[in-house]
Amino acid sequence: MQREDGQADVYLPPNEMRAVLHRDRVLAKVTRLDRKGRPEGRIVEILERPAQPIIGRLLQESGVWLVAPEDRRFGQDILIPKSATGNAAVGQVVVVELTEPPSLFGQPVGRVQEVLGEMDDPGMEIEIAVRKYSVPHRFSDACLAQAATLPDKVGPQDARNRIDLRDIPLVTIDGEDARDFDDAVYCEPVTKGPTPGWRLLVAIADVSHYVDTGSAIDIDAYERATSVYFPRRVIPMLPEKLSNGLCSLNPSVDRLCMVCDMMVDADGQVYAYQFYEAVMHSHARFTYTDVAAILSNTRGPQASKYKDRVSDLMNLHDVYRSLLQSRMKRGAVDFETTETQIVCDDNGRIEKIVPRVRTEAHRLIEEAMLAANVCSADFILQSKHPALFRVHEGPTPEKREILRNYLRALGVSATLSEDPTPGQFQAIAQASKERPDSQQIHTMLLRSMQQAIYTPINSGHFGLAYPAYTHFTSPIRRYPDLLVHRVIKSILNGTKYQLPALPTPGEAHAKLARRLSAQSKLAQRKTAPVKASPAQQAWEAAGLHCSANERRADEASRDVEAWLKCQYMREHLGEDFSGTVSAVTSFGVFVTLDAMYVEGLVHITELGGDYFRFDEARQELRGERTGIRYAIGARVRVQVSRVDLDGRKIDFRWVQEPGAETLDKGFKRKNPLPSAPEKKGSKRSTQKKTATAKDAKPQSLTEAVKKAAAKPKKNHKPKRRP
Repeated sequence: MQREDGQADVYLPPNEMRAVLHRDRVLAKVTRLDRKGRPEGRIVEILERPAQPIIGRLLQESGVWLVAPEDRRFGQDILIPKSATGNAAVGQVVVVELTEPPSLFGQPVGRVQEVLGEMDDPGMEIEIAVRKYSVPHRFSDACLAQAATLPDKVGPQDARNRIDLRDIPLVTIDGEDARDFDDAVYCEPVTKGPTPGWRLLVAIADVSHYVDTGSAIDIDAYERATSVYFPRRVIPMLPEKLSNGLCSLNPSVDRLCMVCDMMVDADGQVYAYQFYEAVMHSHARFTYTDVAAILSNTRGPQASKYKDRVSDLMNLHDVYRSLLQSRMKRGAVDFETTETQIVCDDNGRIEKIVPRVRTEAHRLIEEAMLAANVCSADFILQSKHPALFRVHEGPTPEKREILRNYLRALGVSATLSEDPTPGQFQAIAQASKERPDSQQIHTMLLRSMQQAIYTPINSGHFGLAYPAYTHFTSPIRRYPDLLVHRVIKSILNGTKYQLPALPTPGEAHAKLARRLSAQSKLAQRKTAPVKASPAQQAWEAAGLHCSANERRADEASRDVEAWLKCQYMREHLGEDFSGTVSAVTSFGVFVTLDAMYVEGLVHITELGGDYFRFDEARQELRGERTGIRYAIGARVRVQVSRVDLDGRKIDFRWVQEPGAETLDKGFKRKNPLPSAPEKKGSKRSTQKKTATAKDAKPQSLTEAVKKAAAKPKKNHKPKRRP
């Protein structure tokens, strides 16, 4: 059971869990501490039981109908009366509504509410995820009806009282698979005047012109708060007529926009800016690949195709390098991490997983958007208008100490003060860049920082090293950006934007909101000790809602990706792969495969007969008798031993273990065992693959250590496992 006060989780024994379900909010009493000092408790009262759907497969056992929940955290099957099965057939995936809650002496009872289909149907993993995490995926009838009344194109009356930028060659730069275009950019050099540099225009789709506060579309958009991205499918925040049509900055059509018009000097400092409403005409739709090719070769085929825009792109590249120089000066944290992309076939199954390559084009757009976001935050602060800021706090004192001890244990000579700065983090990242364990160090730096949230209390953005930051550049897919647009418009018009009476957040993400609340209150205590006004509380509630929905969208996306990866790895059971230890916990070692970019667990029971203790300072497991260490960054070779599709888990076993350091020289291997050859093109069955691989597996290092440790020694008493 997770406590709301952030203290250690409370263990509830099986008999206490019979009367509760996953996500129930309960009042519990700690009754004792186990031998490891962990709290154990009992349930005093059930405070809240959210009306949540349960997704699972309909089964029939000995004449009894039941649904086995897809989410194993529910812990028990749901009984279904025969009259409540509807049109569902055995084995199908269904959505169940509870009719009788669980009790100490009886299972929960429910009825089939919706039939999703067969487990192997294309896209079933997404259908499960959107219901499992209660992601709104159907627009209301009122929302769709209102969207249908909107025009198909920008009319003369829409462009009235706006700056006409249709002759400015603004262009969009996005990924190949992008369908909605939030932003367009243009840059020209400024050679005259006291401050030479560039004029940078960032034009953002003017969603607020079409989505009025409190309208049917606005209510649905607020409920979603963000678009949710899955492989091969997007659940948009706005109806398609807006997200892919009227608001999208498509090429060769007029569109309404909000513009951040900036003056940037040679040092990358924005010394002047202004916001205004405009009408624009996108002169080209570029992909990141196109722009990267043009920047690398201005006389190549892509440059010839877009010869009229090459000089504009070079100006954008020049201002980007200037902004990047400013980024380095202020000490913004910049880690090199590997992002992956899942490539699926027509049936939604993984074909391959490939790394996303970040080019100069990606970074160019990123820096332009950062500059516009910073200007929007500054504009709102100067006007003293309430709004949602994007706040990113530095490490907590606890995480700071863990990081400090970790760096000290690895011998990293770095300064980490009591109140760390982004520059200190960036200095550590740069100093360790050439070390073989740099990925390990960068991972720990990332984990020490808190997650970013939306809040009206500005306390800066630690990672980007900005004193104030907000989101302005993606109103098609993020509700906070839409709110920022409304605030900026109200400031331009000399009025004050008032938040309407917002709907109460759904129970599905109430737990997330409560968890984020503590972080938000910490930021508030740092900067605003005065009691918040009702208007301030309304903005705080909106920030918590948007932050919680952002987390929910991330969790749903990760769940689908984990399901697809498990299904993908089922085809590789018994096969051997090389990989890197990516995380170490008290219960085992996580390994990421080189070729697949898939992570799996080598459970601690696979490490041999030694008793391993988790060293939090060094982030490693160490054997008590042998001194063998398993740490992040170690190169290993593993075999896929088990795939649990329902639990989204992949298990590995060692084929060749890491060349771990030891404290006892008597157990150090002189001749490392060879790794098993990787199987290619095998047509054998999964069962045969697994058995053969197991039989052919060489003796592992831990097995050898176990045999050596079994030899009797003088005055030696074996340690018992606690």
